Amino acid sequence: MAISDIPEYAHLTDADVEALAAELDQIRADIESDRGERDARYIRNTIRLQRGLDLAGRVMIAGGRRRGLWWAGATTLGAAKIIENMELGHNVMHGQWDWMNDPEVHSTTWEWDNTGPSAHWKHTHNYIHHKYTNVLGMDDDVGYGLLRVTRDQRWRPFYLGNLVYNTFLAMFFEYGVAAQHLELGRKRKTPEQKAEFRADLRDVGAKIGRQVGKDYALYPAIVGAVTRSPEAARKTASANLLANIIRNLWTNAVIFCGHFPDGAEKFTKKDMDSETQGEWYLRQMLGSANFHSGPVLGFMSGNLSYQIEHHLFPDLPSNRLPEISRRVQALAEKYDLPYTTGSLPLQYLKAWRTIAKLSLPDRFLLATADDAPETASELRFKAEDPSKRLVGTVDPVTGRRRGLRSALVGLRRRRRARKNVRALAASDASGQRRPAAAA
Repeated sequence: MAISDIPEYAHLTDADVEALAAELDQIRADIESDRGERDARYIRNTIRLQRGLDLAGRVMIAGGRRRGLWWAGATTLGAAKIIENMELGHNVMHGQWDWMNDPEVHSTTWEWDNTGPSAHWKHTHNYIHHKYTNVLGMDDDVGYGLLRVTRDQRWRPFYLGNLVYNTFLAMFFEYGVAAQHLELGRKRKTPEQKAEFRADLRDVGAKIGRQVGKDYALYPAIVGAVTRSPEAARKTASANLLANIIRNLWTNAVIFCGHFPDGAEKFTKKDMDSETQGEWYLRQMLGSANFHSGPVLGFMSGNLSYQIEHHLFPDLPSNRLPEISRRVQALAEKYDLPYTTGSLPLQYLKAWRTIAKLSLPDRFLLATADDAPETASELRFKAEDPSKRLVGTVDPVTGRRRGLRSALVGLRRRRRARKNVRALAASDASGQRRPAAAA
């Protein structure tokens, strides 16, 4: 099962959780009081860069009679779409720049270059996902209603297609985002619910129509008219398709690296109504994962390489997340909490491994639902010592706190020791059998 008692699993007392919350609140206050011209300059420069890349890509595509120029144009346009989706659209609609009171970068006015209406996305993402992060039955981002990503989801034959589904989801991710708000599997019984669904469906259909018309009809028609070449129009449409797929694949990779690698925990609905601010903070830290990045990779990911920090402070400017990260890591060290991170390829590979494993029925899986790499519960520790209450202690020799991070390290050591013992026993048994077999 997923985690149902967050402070207990984290080996923290209620006082510890309150103290952690106070320190995170202070980080927020410090950043909010320091926002200013350099942050405003950052977002304006980002907009100029994105528009420049968009224009350059389209010009290269229009003049791309040579294959190399066509590829360069499609790739440049793909990069522009990534920046618009990640560093601009996602972050602007989170309200990260509302403090500027600039209608161009305000969460209430931004409509992104994506098939999902921004109003729908702000509800499913800003409200549902960020309030109920990784809570089973509440957060639709846990598998997107399509994938099995935790053993708490009961296996069905449908999940045998996990890898196929995610391949198509990655390639056409914007359409998955557009469909998410519609909750297509939900039964609607009342006339009001049915009317609301029809209205949402019209909104999605209209947005998809505008996006498809722009990318695959309007721009190709303009290029065809200017160049007087139907072939140029066709190449423009295909380049726009490639640019959209580049953006979709990258977005899928970044998001999955932040939510589905080992260590990004899942939670039950138990005690959600009484969750304190400190417990919400703690859930964000335990339920998110980062990947290593420098300035360029961080920028191209919308600074979602700092997914833990983004989940703690979703409305703080994205360019501040690297400096926030240093302070959050210090708190993780202080309270002996895990800080899940790794290289982007490794984190993405772990997410795909989980998707592949969980396409199979549980009887083919080794770990239990309480102690699997992709999910855990407080029982992963109680199973070894049922009488032990999961609260942190202080090492009397070093004075260091011993909590969840130390417990996980100790658990891995005990597993390796047991594995070595079994391997040694198997080796001894094999060695004893060999003489008899030879005789």
